[in-house]
Amino acid sequence: MGVFDVDYNKIQERTDFPYEVVTTHHTWIEMSDGTKLSAKMWQPKSMEQTKGTVLEYLPYRKDEFTALRDEIRHKYFAGMGYTSVRVDIRGTGDSEGIIEDEYPKQEQDDALDIIAWIENQDWSNGSVAMIGKSWGGFNGLQLAALQPKALKTIITLCSTDDRYADDVHYRGGTMMASDMLWWASTMFAYNARPPFPKHVGERWYDMWLDRMENTPPFVEAWVSHQARDDYWKHGSVGEDYSAIQIPVLTMGGWADGYTNPLFRLMDNLDVPKKGIVGPWAHEFPDMAIPGPQMGYLQEVTEWLDRWMIDEGDRENHKDEFLVYVQDGVKPATTYDYREGRWLNLYDEEAERVDILRDITGEVELLNRQHHGLYSGVFCPFGQEGDLPDDQRIENALATSFMLPKQDEHLNIVGQAVAKVRVKSEQAKANLHVRVTDVHPTGEKTLVTKGQLNLNHYKSHEFPEDLPAGEYIDVEIPLDVIGYQIEAGHNIEISISPTYWPQVWPDAELADLSVDLDRTALLVPVINDFKEARLKHEQSETASPLEKEILREGYRTRNVVKKLTTDEWVLDDFSDEGLRTLTDTNITYGSTNHNVYTIRENDPLSAKVECDWTVVVKDDDIDTEVVTKSIMSCDAENYYLFNEMTGYHNGEECFHKTWEKTVPRYYT
Repeated sequence: MGVFDVDYNKIQERTDFPYEVVTTHHTWIEMSDGTKLSAKMWQPKSMEQTKGTVLEYLPYRKDEFTALRDEIRHKYFAGMGYTSVRVDIRGTGDSEGIIEDEYPKQEQDDALDIIAWIENQDWSNGSVAMIGKSWGGFNGLQLAALQPKALKTIITLCSTDDRYADDVHYRGGTMMASDMLWWASTMFAYNARPPFPKHVGERWYDMWLDRMENTPPFVEAWVSHQARDDYWKHGSVGEDYSAIQIPVLTMGGWADGYTNPLFRLMDNLDVPKKGIVGPWAHEFPDMAIPGPQMGYLQEVTEWLDRWMIDEGDRENHKDEFLVYVQDGVKPATTYDYREGRWLNLYDEEAERVDILRDITGEVELLNRQHHGLYSGVFCPFGQEGDLPDDQRIENALATSFMLPKQDEHLNIVGQAVAKVRVKSEQAKANLHVRVTDVHPTGEKTLVTKGQLNLNHYKSHEFPEDLPAGEYIDVEIPLDVIGYQIEAGHNIEISISPTYWPQVWPDAELADLSVDLDRTALLVPVINDFKEARLKHEQSETASPLEKEILREGYRTRNVVKKLTTDEWVLDDFSDEGLRTLTDTNITYGSTNHNVYTIRENDPLSAKVECDWTVVVKDDDIDTEVVTKSIMSCDAENYYLFNEMTGYHNGEECFHKTWEKTVPRYYT
């Protein structure tokens, strides 16, 4: 399955909607500067004024890449009496202009124009909700903070409140080698796809060439901002939670990379709110794996009905925070289903337990460059091989501490925090902490983990040299989790200066020591709780589009040791398949090959290479874009290389390379 595909085997189709739906495949929305953005709309037939407007605003192309998922959800909202609008961001899909970066001010200004346009339509009742997963979850939060009057609520999934400390670029001040280049290379290829002549006319070719020539490789800006400066503060709603004054429905999953922000939103937003966290990957929870899935669209529609029509009853609203506590299981890189139980976290109180309290002494940490290769994908979409493998190899490559067997079950629910007294002999270093569930038969399941650039232990904005040879006290938040460690199991804690490829290594090998007498790992525990139930346990969607599968997708993910060169390689290939949407005769697909390489005892050998091939064609065009992106380093600099080649009707029509050197700054 590709990341934008829909598994039709999971669809529970609803057919008895209150309203018949009419679809407009393309309409222009003009921005303040005259640029026109392309929108697709689903509307209830024979309603002069609909119940409100649901807006999803993305760079992922409404005509094909998100068409399958859009249809089953936006048509659902329209069938329930809402106008549902899906807009291509400036410079993507059929929209004019150039996309300059993630979440720039221009994107937000355009969204304000879109909301104003909606307000002025005859079918509009003046109420708008923004809805979205990932990018759409991000810009929903950002627009809520701008407080346009018509925006009544947002539904945000798999998003973040802090674009620096908790995203795909940097986490805990460490550079994300696993995702920094991969995600940039993804957008580099995605942004280069052409608009369709049927919507923009004969100028499509010039627009396509303009995109390939002038859309920048985002990685150049991201690597150029290695500390938490104004670049990252922009769009980070955690700078001022009070700016969000409308109700918020937020969802996420334990297998996703964006669950920590959801907990912070629930802790800090002072508005009517509801949070739901299941076992899911980076996907909508009506289709996501691991199961159980939920009735996402029913949940959202009820939320819209509450806050869109008469602006809701805030006085009598009761916040809920529904969290799924997963049963402990043996490690696997894919799960279809995770057994567990729901609780309402607002009805429970966690006890903070120091599980390191009986471990004492001083220890020097192992420093192995290939530690982390079995960590799984940071932000899994639910593809095969995404999740962490058995941690026995990983734990042997770190300094690990086995705790005594559990006499009783232990439910870890929330965010553990490692308080570590650590000493470095070098001026720069990273630190990674992991917790694993050790089964009686020996298998080790990753429970949670966290990372910190030690140079950021005082501030992500103003990093500084470590006091070499002196102990410092640092705090490392581990990823939030709901996980039951069963009686008879052990807990193992692993600490390391490395975690490749989720952490780009320091320029030199760091010699770290930890004073365990003054180190703690505080874990939130809720052993006995009142079990809750979701109101909508069974998912349902509108009817899907017809599609023809031309090439099935597949995924391989291999760890290789090159014995002749002493290199470790993580080789990750994904063919997302090739399919045709039969109603529009649009054919699209992609392949992606990512290679992460490092040599033992040589952190400067770290290298990432990401290759993409993206195909888009219909009755009028036949295009292919091929890209290559490479990131490497030495002690002083990062080196970025990007290359793009465009093909029309099988012939090369564009080629360009970008090269940039960026000085290292405490990473």
